[in-house]
Amino acid sequence: MIRVALATSVRTLPRGAGLAYEPKFDGHRLVVVRSESRVVLQARSGRIVTSAFPDLEVAARQLPAGTVLDGEVVVWHEGRTEFALVQRRAAATAARAGVLAQTLPASYAAFDVLELAGTDLRGRAYEHRRALLVDLLLPLGPPLQPVPMTTDPELAATWYETLPASGIEGLVVKRLDQTYPAGRRGWQKLRHTDVRDAAVVGYTGTPRRPLALVLVLPVGDETPLVSSPLTAALRAEVAQAVAGRASAPTAAATGTVTAIGLGEVLFRPLDPPLTAEVRHTSARHPPPEVLRLRTDL
Repeated sequence: MIRVALATSVRTLPRGAGLAYEPKFDGHRLVVVRSESRVVLQARSGRIVTSAFPDLEVAARQLPAGTVLDGEVVVWHEGRTEFALVQRRAAATAARAGVLAQTLPASYAAFDVLELAGTDLRGRAYEHRRALLVDLLLPLGPPLQPVPMTTDPELAATWYETLPASGIEGLVVKRLDQTYPAGRRGWQKLRHTDVRDAAVVGYTGTPRRPLALVLVLPVGDETPLVSSPLTAALRAEVAQAVAGRASAPTAAATGTVTAIGLGEVLFRPLDPPLTAEVRHTSARHPPPEVLRLRTDL
């Protein structure tokens, strides 16, 4: 398993000498591993998702053997990236993935190269890795592309204000002299959206078909909130996580919680809780949107 670099959230744009700024794409983290004989696509959690993205697997065969890339898989629709469409691609069965690759083609926004032609680059400075990444991918073209980068904080601020219309959710900031911080929060991220981790203390629906999650946010009065309805992909993921608990099949809906627009609803408690990444912009409305389960925690 390739351990990926992580980022710490910040509230203002970092400025100073020796910093690089990249747009943060709203997609799924994906590591591309090109060996002598095959291509392996690894999610942030370590799960192998090669079968879900056959179009990227074919494209990555152009890479030299012994290459490892870090980046985001995104799906463009009507001029912007759509996170829900990436989720749809990621949840596809092998049989369905080929069809979706034609109708919803994936793009790979690469932001780092960890190995190149068998040479481990993680101990080298980001500035050097970035130059190698650009030299590697520019001749190949889409769907494998390096993310844009600037060292100009004023241009980065312009990106931050204007790119959300294209589905870009913020910026990632790195030091030019920085080695690759595998498994550590060595980068910084500035997001437009209010994305955070929340405790999943329960769910509505049934163990086989959960409909929404009951969440406690890390800020506020700790009053449980009901999420917006789960996507089909998330329903399947939550059902799998719940099924892994011995008491899940017989768990009863014993709790009640207030849901926006529905009033009091029954839910099935989870103890210990799960963790989910959610987008939430208001204490009242709309309800939190679940982006993914944090199975990596």
